[in-house]
Amino acid sequence: MTKIYCDIADKKIIKIYNKKKIVNGFTTNPSLMRKAGAKDYQKYCKELLNITKKPISFEVFADDEKNMIIQGKKIKSWGKNVYVKVPIVNSKGKFTGRVIKELNQQKVKLNITAVYTAKQTKKILKKIDKKTKVIISIFAGRMSDAGKDPIPEIKKSLNYAKSYKNVEILWASTREAYNFTNARQLGCHIITAPPSIIEKIINFGNSFSTLTTSTVKAFLLDSQKSKFKLI
Repeated sequence: MTKIYCDIADKKIIKIYNKKKIVNGFTTNPSLMRKAGAKDYQKYCKELLNITKKPISFEVFADDEKNMIIQGKKIKSWGKNVYVKVPIVNSKGKFTGRVIKELNQQKVKLNITAVYTAKQTKKILKKIDKKTKVIISIFAGRMSDAGKDPIPEIKKSLNYAKSYKNVEILWASTREAYNFTNARQLGCHIITAPPSIIEKIINFGNSFSTLTTSTVKAFLLDSQKSKFKLI
């Protein structure tokens, strides 16, 4: 079964989606935090933790190993449902293996983000134990945007991780509702998606006949609202 996480940092929206059974957790990042209007990172994260007890990921924003580790330990202390999000590399392209290893040894639940290749997945697995929970977020949507097929990399990553019962592979940067079907067919443990796509997943199951009729009705309604005439 592929779990659905909601990719959002807006407090009002998290309150709504926390009540939906289809949503199993939440993911955030500094960009989503900024968009949501967060000023004080720690205070804002703790406000989110007052809303949900479902798994939620908060990302470190330091760019050096020492401070990534310090931030990771601090974020971990905020709640049992917290996953510390660590990028696979820093802004200079340096692998954050030391950060991953040290936080893993400290029993910090991790969400390794910005992963694009199965080789990167393999490098992560070499730095972790087989007990502490780890999510590996593979940016399938951004791969597709670059004209790359994400399926082979996700398949290989799932294969590499199969002996790690504590590791979950997450389909990230979701672009369309059908990606949930893609992720489920591959056996991804999690897919994270924005609210707009989750709403479409909720409505899965309409027949082609229903879709055809509703599409034509929408076109007709818009033409009527625009008062188009040809006669």
